[in-house]
Amino acid sequence: MSTLATMIGLAAAGCTTLANLPQLIKAWTTRETDDLSLKTLLLLGSGLVLWIAYGLLHEDLVIILANGASLLLLAALIYAKLFRG
Repeated sequence: MSTLATMIGLAAAGCTTLANLPQLIKAWTTRETDDLSLKTLLLLGSGLVLWIAYGLLHEDLVIILANGASLLLLAALIYAKLFRG
């Protein structure tokens, strides 16, 4: 059984990961990415990579998976910005 802290971590992970999904869907379907800052996307990606490293160092699967999923969505958004927009 999961602890309360794990449940809160999973809920937070779900919220922060899914927060990027509407932007990705919009960018992918409309091919409009002019309003997205590449510098901001890359800075966010750097932060996610650091969170994954932190999770690995602490052997925290919730942090690793949550930030890994967010990084995948962000990679798709960066791809849309660079190659579809």
